[in-house]
Amino acid sequence: MKAERDIEKTYPNNEFVEKLRRLADAIEKGEKFEIQIAGERIYVPVRAKFSIEHEREGDSEEIEFQIKWTN
Repeated sequence: MKAERDIEKTYPNNEFVEKLRRLADAIEKGEKFEIQIAGERIYVPVRAKFSIEHEREGDSEEIEFQIKWTN
């Protein structure tokens, strides 16, 4: 069993855009998606579920693009 992990990594705009494009291409093709985050390679299976979350608290707002699956 893998160790628990909760990491938020900030990327420059150009790297973030590249990752989103690769994700969109994988979704369109029905293929798994691979990404490295903070030194760990993650394999997102085709069966993953995608959602978008919006949070607001005071003056702060956040949008999260979420990808979830179970192993």
